Amino acid sequence: MTAAFARLPRRPNAAPVYLDYQATTPLDRRVLDEMLPWFTEKFGNPHSASHAYGREAEAAVERARADVAALIGAEPREIVFTSGATEANNLAIKGAARFRRAQGRDHIVALATEHKCVLESARAMAHEGCRVSLLPVGSDGLVDLDTLAAAIDERTAIVSVMAAHNEIGVLQPLAEIGALCRERGVLFHSDAAQAAGKVAIDVEAMKLDLLSISAHKLYGPKGIGALYLRRRPRARIEPLLDGGGQERGMRSGTLPTPLCVGFGAAARIAEAEMASEAPRLLGLRRRLLAGLRAQLPEVRLNGDEARRLPGNLNLGFPGVPALALIEACPGLALSTGSACTAAEVEPSYVLRALGLPEALAGASLRLGIGRYTTESEVDFAVEALVAGARALARSERVTAAAGRPT
Repeated sequence: MTAAFARLPRRPNAAPVYLDYQATTPLDRRVLDEMLPWFTEKFGNPHSASHAYGREAEAAVERARADVAALIGAEPREIVFTSGATEANNLAIKGAARFRRAQGRDHIVALATEHKCVLESARAMAHEGCRVSLLPVGSDGLVDLDTLAAAIDERTAIVSVMAAHNEIGVLQPLAEIGALCRERGVLFHSDAAQAAGKVAIDVEAMKLDLLSISAHKLYGPKGIGALYLRRRPRARIEPLLDGGGQERGMRSGTLPTPLCVGFGAAARIAEAEMASEAPRLLGLRRRLLAGLRAQLPEVRLNGDEARRLPGNLNLGFPGVPALALIEACPGLALSTGSACTAAEVEPSYVLRALGLPEALAGASLRLGIGRYTTESEVDFAVEALVAGARALARSERVTAAAGRPT
């Protein structure tokens, strides 16, 4: 390491500042406290209703179901527990396409910037004979409603649009999309893993038919999620799994009571604290962006600045490779984008869909702040990123001046 890099800001004997809240969130201690008894003395199978142990677990699962439903304005019986948002997205896309194909509706519409599990589910259905339309987004990351309306035809089965983007944080106009889909008789699905518990979601007002959630994105446990499945008007889909018929036949398999309880607790806390937490995160986000722009005016914000998650920034550092900047800032825990594609060397397909040139897409970082982020941590992040970017830029200039390939 050169002397310039050795002088970069550090926090001796301290863990890196966590700035990857879109990848996952730490388990809230209050959630853990509610979960712990269900790992030990309260061990009953929630599907064994013939004795007290099973009935106790069943009651806990149903309380959790009600808490998750309340977070999005749904009825408890409209919540189907899954292993996470990936399974929920697969169940929604594949289940809807397979059911509605028999009715002559074999067309799937989604955005080119959707999460990989939505895109791969659509691709899998294309192999089964469905037609798939992947729509472009604007440079701000938002879908054009006229483009969406033009893509829907009489054979469209389902439209899938992510509520809040996992990389660039933009919030799509769900209510407008829902009204359009309902008018056309098309199922409307949204991957709300990033949105639920952070911004208000109302499945009735937004006319959502299917919605996916993941507990570990809202300070709950990993390994549990849910699919909202509308009852009236009824959203009909085919299940993916065969088995004992749990979850009203939509998702067979024994439910993990501790994870369900944790999911419910996390949803309940999020609903109670969202109104106060969102403004605090927005203030931290603005502090972080203003601090960086004051010292690095060339920093570019990717995605719409107003319509985005309170705790998300996706920033381009022109001329500074993102992976090199991450390596130069060991005191920060951040990423280039989705945790599902973090190991990929190529620039994000999401940023390329925004029209960013490959060089800038490869110089962009995702910064996620959340419930436990402090002002001092934001200030340290500004200091570290500015110092790292400047050191890398100097290194690049020295290398170029020496006539060596950069």
